[in-house]
Amino acid sequence: MTEKQRYSDEELQEFKAIILDKLDKAKKDYEELRASLAHADGNDVQDTSPTFKVLEEGASVLSKEETGKLAQRQLKFIQHLEAALVRIENKTYGICRETGKLIAKERLKAVPHATLSIEAKKGRQ
Repeated sequence: MTEKQRYSDEELQEFKAIILDKLDKAKKDYEELRASLAHADGNDVQDTSPTFKVLEEGASVLSKEETGKLAQRQLKFIQHLEAALVRIENKTYGICRETGKLIAKERLKAVPHATLSIEAKKGRQ
């Protein structure tokens, strides 16, 4: 029996639905993080506090830095998901970029933007 070279169009549509769902959630999370950074929620004492206390200011800066890192990470995740959608359109989705073999369906369902099979990933460690 010959090994499958790519996923069928039906399987690709199934993966596309998973990716679109994750992409929608990721974009909402990203917008919430951006709004938090911009103080768009208005739920801060920054404009009402008569003086800035050093510890409170330090905690606020640290919180902003962490939120910024989370936003960057979320944006990178969104970019990976969008790249996966392009691979679906090109019908190259699910093919390991190192081995050229199909990535296991279970892996793609868990990590839909994966470009490496488990074997290839383990070989990199």
